[in-house]
Amino acid sequence: MEFHASNTPLLDWSGDALIIGLSEAALPLSTTLAELNSRLSGLLQELIDEVEFTGKDGTSAISRVGTGATIRKLGIVGLGAAEAITPDTLRRAAAAAARLAKKEKCASLGLSLPLVHNDPALTAQALAEGASLALHHDNRFKSDGKASKKASKVTLDHIHLLGLPDQKASLQTAQAICDGVILARELVSAPANVVTPEVLAQTAQDIATAHGLEVEILDREQCEALGMGAYLGVARASDLPPKFIHLTYKPAGTPTRKLAIVGKGLTFDSGGLNIKGAGSGIEMMKIDMGGAAATLGAAKAIAQIQPSVEVHFISAAAENMISGNAMRPGDILTASNGKTIEVNNTDAEGRLTLADALVFAEKLGVDAIVDLATLTGACIIALGDDIAGIFSENDQLAGAIATAATAAGEKFWRLPMEEKYFDGLKSIVADMKNTGPRPGGSITAALFLKQFVTSTPWVHLDVAGPVWTEKESGYNNPGGTGFGVRTLVQWVLAA
Repeated sequence: MEFHASNTPLLDWSGDALIIGLSEAALPLSTTLAELNSRLSGLLQELIDEVEFTGKDGTSAISRVGTGATIRKLGIVGLGAAEAITPDTLRRAAAAAARLAKKEKCASLGLSLPLVHNDPALTAQALAEGASLALHHDNRFKSDGKASKKASKVTLDHIHLLGLPDQKASLQTAQAICDGVILARELVSAPANVVTPEVLAQTAQDIATAHGLEVEILDREQCEALGMGAYLGVARASDLPPKFIHLTYKPAGTPTRKLAIVGKGLTFDSGGLNIKGAGSGIEMMKIDMGGAAATLGAAKAIAQIQPSVEVHFISAAAENMISGNAMRPGDILTASNGKTIEVNNTDAEGRLTLADALVFAEKLGVDAIVDLATLTGACIIALGDDIAGIFSENDQLAGAIATAATAAGEKFWRLPMEEKYFDGLKSIVADMKNTGPRPGGSITAALFLKQFVTSTPWVHLDVAGPVWTEKESGYNNPGGTGFGVRTLVQWVLAA
């Protein structure tokens, strides 16, 4: 599929489907839209009346145009209140338009939507992101027979963004970001027998090879030499070897900043000896590497966009399994910074892998560290499936992530780092336990991670809810969402 930013007025465009974004203030029709309605013998107003269209955000409709016109289909998508239109409004509108055009078997689509913030580049990027992500469907694991029955002979090949000057750079940025999101989606959606620690490591290697990044993959023995006892304690029960991934993007010239992104990379989490029981969602624990997926997706995007910032992408990839060599409740592990951890729940394993990854990241001498992880069910209880948690004692960094998330259209909410709650992690026999009481579970998890970052500005993102969806929503389709990639890229670009 190709995007074309075009100054062609919507009255002059010809193709299969013309879809127009209408805010509540755009009704009743006037000026150009009234003229279009007249040229189409009143069809636009007829469509509006037939579906009682008011411009409400999330609404859409499409109709066939009679013979003799330069377009086959005419569609409308609602944008809500004109003063409340954001880049994400345009993403969602473009997603709805692209789905309509595809359903109607249109090979070309003309999109006419208003500028957001009076910025043609931002508008073009948002529209391209929304349409591209909406049209991505992951059918890798369906049989050829099932796929062929649903396949359309007509594909949506060209989307024309009308009323915009040439936007080659912004469209390239959109494509790079979508490449990263789609990579993250497909990593999360793939089962654990397909995406293993070794496959995550190979994915990092492939990104490095394709885009000229540096890559370092540490095996078990190298991690032992670095004293990564917390990470290796989690990994030791699996037949699949752990892979510690360190991928580095370096810009040409002196970098303006040095950043680290750390993603939790549990390719499957059985819970260990505290095995997940019935109703626990164990069958979905392939998504427990959603943080690593977003980290690698961001790496793929940033490698193509090439900002002036040096970025380190890190993941301690492993499985949490059960065997005679599994870590036991009551075992004491020593992390690479020398701190000891009493394991009182083997199902709180992600924070153990992140502990050593955070120590590794800080030793790189970076200016800031962001980790993201499908870390706690408690965060889902607090914020639901659509919103991720932000935890940090650094207001500036937390604010930068929140600003990036707003621009990216991803929802976050900052939760407190209540120091008193660390009392629940205190151990009689070690420096700390790996879990505390049930109340405030996402907060105590963040406080645990804090013990492994000494002075570098750091923020923890708990993305347990939004990395997966069961239904079509906005520009997401059922499966992995690629959540976090766009926020990470936006944060790096603004650094």
